[in-house]
Amino acid sequence: MAKFVLAGKTDCPLYAKAELLADALKRSLPNFRAHKISILPDDWKEWLEATCKRNGWKHKKSPLVWRELVDQGGKGMLLGGFSDFLEHCQDYYNITSDMPTDIMLSVAAENLETKMNLIVEEQHRASLFKPLHIWISSALSPTCHLLIPNLLSAEVFPHVDAISLHLLDLEGGEEQLQGLRIEMENLGLPLLHQVSIHTDLDQAFQEAGVILLLDEWWSDDSDAENDSEQERKKRKVKEVSDHYREYGKLIDTRANKEVKVIVSGDSFVNLRCSLLVDNAQSIDSDQFVTMATQLENEAKAIMAKKLRVKASDITDLIVWGNISGSFYIDLQRAKVFNYDGAIKGPAFFSQSLLKIFHDRKWLETDLQDLVRCQRAAVASKTCQAAAMSAANGILTILKAWNGTCSPDKIFSLGVLCPGYYNLPDGIVLSVPVTFTEGKWSVLFDVTVGDELKERLQLSASELRREKELESENDMIVMKKEES
Repeated sequence: MAKFVLAGKTDCPLYAKAELLADALKRSLPNFRAHKISILPDDWKEWLEATCKRNGWKHKKSPLVWRELVDQGGKGMLLGGFSDFLEHCQDYYNITSDMPTDIMLSVAAENLETKMNLIVEEQHRASLFKPLHIWISSALSPTCHLLIPNLLSAEVFPHVDAISLHLLDLEGGEEQLQGLRIEMENLGLPLLHQVSIHTDLDQAFQEAGVILLLDEWWSDDSDAENDSEQERKKRKVKEVSDHYREYGKLIDTRANKEVKVIVSGDSFVNLRCSLLVDNAQSIDSDQFVTMATQLENEAKAIMAKKLRVKASDITDLIVWGNISGSFYIDLQRAKVFNYDGAIKGPAFFSQSLLKIFHDRKWLETDLQDLVRCQRAAVASKTCQAAAMSAANGILTILKAWNGTCSPDKIFSLGVLCPGYYNLPDGIVLSVPVTFTEGKWSVLFDVTVGDELKERLQLSASELRREKELESENDMIVMKKEES
């Protein structure tokens, strides 16, 4: 059985005549098959050249007709234009065409109108399909590898039908990113629409709805062993600042205005978040956060061993301050479930942690020091950052931000604090928050005594000094440019 393929410009009268001739053959011959390809006039030349080159044909006008030997295999056999198709039909099927010119022109005009309507409908359908664009920086990091399989799920994004994932890594090679992309596609995740890879900032954060920044930048101090600690820190702050100022500007111009940005990592996370806010001024500052979830969970794990419960049995710890610097673990709202003590109750029964653990000195000193050392201890044993807890923290915050948690649940979140707790403006600090309907709000129903106020002022001063170092670097750059 032969199948005829008819291709032509949508406004071509001869293509219209060939179509009607093929329709007549289909009505007369049950086994006759014809496939029609309608091409817009502006696209015809390019399409014709590509098709002829691929098949080794020579043809210059519309329409183009060929036969495909369906049962026998092999490439198609070129017939030619309309006259060649007509001659073939006359010889083999004894059918001809006597269509008047006015009808040919009418059918050609109708073909063009139909094609344009189909294009408009397709564009409309495409406009209705809007996948969520998620960008992840440092995509080759261990955190990203652990994060991805659980990230693209209805549990994390309950109201999303499709996700386009963008993997950005400025340090890694394209070949490694290609491998990661293939591995992701092989997971068969239902929400995954497509994966794209990026090794520069040309398209970074385009249409971003969620941005997860996993970067860790450290200056190479091997050539500056005689420099003071202050000089080394200034150099590190400059490197971080250069990147995050640029990130902020790109997010400002390219990302969705409702974008959600989470800054993760072990170094300068509050400063990095603050730099994004400063440089993405058209986006609400509430949409930039950094998470203290890792510190919360590390403190819970330590307390759980003391109380002989599971870490998940401890809730509502609060982390105040500078997440990667001077922070404070506050247990005033902490609850303990399933504690084997003098008072017991069902699974939903909880007790105040401070009422069942009475060693206040240990809580104020040893606990704080143990949490500070916990992540470094993990890194020393695994020879890499605590990627699993970082990935878990990101997922926890995203679930809450997307409305899949109780509005009573307390989280510690690094956010811009304009006047909260008498803190200076322009500083990102970790404070207790709750999430309701996709929005976070600071929890003020907590006791902030004089000692806690001092700790918060210490964290604020520490972060202000980091911003001052960043400003000094800016001044040096400006003076160099002026000179």
